[in-house]
Amino acid sequence: MAYILEVRPGACILLGNGPTAALYNPAYDFNDEALPYGIGFWVSLVETALQRHPGRSRKGIKMNLWINRRRFMQTTSSAIAAGALSSVRRPASAQSSGELRVTVGGGDWGKANIEAYVKPFEAETSVKVTPITDDTNLGQIELMVKSGDITLDVATLGQGSALTAARKGVLEKVDYSGFKKEELDGIFEFAKQPFGIAALIYSYNMVYNTESFPASKPRPITWADFWNVEKFPGVRTLVSGQYGSEGPWEEALLADGVSVDQLYPMDIDRVFASLDKIKPHIRKWWGTGSEIQQMLHDKVVDLAQSYDGRALLLMDQGAPTDINRNQAKLQWDYWVIPKGGPNVQNAQKFIEFATRADRQAAFAQLFPEGPSNRKAFKLIPDKVARKLPTYPDYMKSSVSVNGQWYNDIGPDGLSNTERLTQRWNEWVLQ
Repeated sequence: MAYILEVRPGACILLGNGPTAALYNPAYDFNDEALPYGIGFWVSLVETALQRHPGRSRKGIKMNLWINRRRFMQTTSSAIAAGALSSVRRPASAQSSGELRVTVGGGDWGKANIEAYVKPFEAETSVKVTPITDDTNLGQIELMVKSGDITLDVATLGQGSALTAARKGVLEKVDYSGFKKEELDGIFEFAKQPFGIAALIYSYNMVYNTESFPASKPRPITWADFWNVEKFPGVRTLVSGQYGSEGPWEEALLADGVSVDQLYPMDIDRVFASLDKIKPHIRKWWGTGSEIQQMLHDKVVDLAQSYDGRALLLMDQGAPTDINRNQAKLQWDYWVIPKGGPNVQNAQKFIEFATRADRQAAFAQLFPEGPSNRKAFKLIPDKVARKLPTYPDYMKSSVSVNGQWYNDIGPDGLSNTERLTQRWNEWVLQ
C-alpha cells in the first residue's frame, strides 16, 4: 500500500510497500503508460493528500520519476520513512488470528472511538483490535485493494469518498443479516447503504456572536435572513467551496427561496448568482474547523456558518457564541470495509457492534456528534442530547446532503464536485 509520507509546496511523496515509491513534482510531465492503475488514480490520490493541507500548491501535479524504495530510504529521513511503513504494515500474526485493524481517527474523536467501540468490542468478542489513530482516504483504500495488500479491515470515509469507492468496487457489501431488527430499524434510512453504514452525523450551522445578536433581540433564523444584510447587519463568514464537495451551495439556494425538497439536482448557476449577493459581506471563506473556531473565538465575525462541534466547544468554554439549529446541513462519515481483506467476517461484526444504540449513546457522551441510530437517544441524557445534530426536534428542519448528486458524472466526464470546484476557483477571484 502507498502511504502519504510528506506533502510540501509543489510536491507530494508517497512511500509504498512494493518496490517503488512515487515522487510527484509539478516541473515534469510523465508517461501515462508507466503508471499502474492509470493517471487519474494517482492524480486523485495526490489531490486528496493536498486537500488535507490547505494552502499548498495544487498547480499541475505531475510525476517526476519512479525510484527504488531502497534508494528512497537512503536519501530520505530513514526514521520518518520507517515510521510510515510500520504504520501501514500488517503483522503476519494478525492475518491468521483474525485481529482487526480499524481506523479511529485522531484527537478526542479517536479517543472516543476507542472507549465507546474498540475496548467494549474486544471485551465482548475476544477479537484483538488495533486502532489506527489517523484518517483514511479513498486513494489509500483503492491502492490497497488493487495491490492486494489490505492493511486495514475497517475504515471511515466521508459520504462522497465512500460513494466513489463503492462505484469503483473497492468496498465489501455490509452484511445486514447480522444486525438485530430493532437496531436496524432505529438507523436512519439514509445512513444504511450497501457499502457502508453511517458512523456519526455532523452538521453545518448558522452561528451567532451573542454580543452582536443577543437572545433578547431579533436574530437571523433562516439562510434568507443570513443573506439579508440590511435587516441583520454584521460581518459574516461562510465555508470555502475550494473542494467542491464542501461549500455554501445548499445555503445559497435556500437563501434564494428554493425549498428543501427542490435543492437537488442543484442549479449551479443559481447557486453562484445567490453567492454574488453575499460575497461583498464575507470577511473570509474559511477552509478548516480550527480556522472558523478561531474566528468565532476572536469575535472577528458576527454571523458564521460553522461545524456544530466547533461552535459547541466554544459555548462550553463560555465564549459569546450561540448555535442556530434551523436549516442545519447534515453530513456524515461511513464505516466501510476494504474489499478482499483477510478479516472481513470480524470486520462485519465490528460495524454491527458500532452501530448499536447503546454504543452510539456511549460515543455521543464522549464526543458531541449525532448518532445514526435514533434509539440511542433513549440512553442519552437530555442535556447531552440537545447538543447533537440528530436530536429529533432538530431533524425536522435539517437538510441532508445528497452525496450521490455530488458524485454524478456529466457528459463532459466531470462530476458535480469537480464542476463546483472549477466554478468556485474562477468565481472567487473575480
